[in-house]
Amino acid sequence: MKQFAAVVMIAFWSISFLSLANPQQSSETADTESINKLVDGLHYAASQANLEGYLGSFTKNGVFMGTDDWERWSRPTTLDAYVKERFKGGTGWTYNSVERHINFADSGKTAWLDEIIVSPKWGRFRGTGVVIKQGDSWKIAHYSMSVLIANEAFFEVAEINKKAFSVRKNQ
Repeated sequence: MKQFAAVVMIAFWSISFLSLANPQQSSETADTESINKLVDGLHYAASQANLEGYLGSFTKNGVFMGTDDWERWSRPTTLDAYVKERFKGGTGWTYNSVERHINFADSGKTAWLDEIIVSPKWGRFRGTGVVIKQGDSWKIAHYSMSVLIANEAFFEVAEINKKAFSVRKNQ
C-alpha cells in the first residue's frame, strides 16, 4: 500500500512539475478547451436558432464566409441581418464537428482552426476559422465554410457548378 501511495505521489508531482515547467502548454490546453467550447457553442446556437448565442460567438466585426461565391456575411450589418431573419421562425441549421484542429500563433492571442462538420441534411463540410483572444475569452474573427466533394465525384460536380455559374453570368 505504501508503494502504491508513493507511486501516486510521484505521478502527481510529475504532472504538477510538468505544468509548471511548461506554462505555455498549460495555457494552450486551457485555450484549446475554450476554443472548442466557443465553436461547439456556435454550432449549438445555430441549431437552436439562438441569435444572441450565435452572434455573440463572433467579434464585433467578424466575418462568415458561406459556400456560395457571393456569401460574405460581415458583422454588424449583413451577418446580423441574415441570422436575425433566418432565426426569426425558430429554425436554424445543424452542423456537428467530427474532427477539429487548432493552431496558435506565437503570441497566444490568435489561433486558427479547421474542422470537418456534418449536416444531417447536406452532408460533409469543412469549416476554417481565425479566433482572437479578447481579454479572457475567445471570439471568432473569421469563419469560412466549404463543401467537401469526394475526389471521385468532383468531375460531375464541377460540370454542374460551371453550368450554374454560366447561367448566372448570362442573367
